[in-house]
Amino acid sequence: MTAVLAAVALIVGLAFVIVWVTWPERRLLSPAGGTHQALPRRDRARMAEAVAGARWAPAHDEVDGHTRVLLRRSCTGLDGLPVVLEERIFTVFPADDPAWEGRFTEAMAGARYRCGYLNEEERGA
Repeated sequence: MTAVLAAVALIVGLAFVIVWVTWPERRLLSPAGGTHQALPRRDRARMAEAVAGARWAPAHDEVDGHTRVLLRRSCTGLDGLPVVLEERIFTVFPADDPAWEGRFTEAMAGARYRCGYLNEEERGA
């Protein structure tokens, strides 16, 4: 009889462990939960919708004395702030270039054109 009770307890224990390991929302109940908490289903759906509507836009910055003109694919995050999903370098030139303004204007015009092309390409796909 003791062996039967031990076997039943073992089976119940194994079933509990299997359910605990495979339960997808267990991280939400865990106090530590790692560094990233899983989003609730509603927020995941809202974020997926925002990512699906992401658009390409030109941008620029300066890194190590060089001006970079960028193509950024971004969407609005759940907190209302922009989330950059992808960033591509369109062109780079020295920030102290005497022809900086002309190069910058031309590069930004090219980046705007390319972003329009990428947005149209993704919309048609």
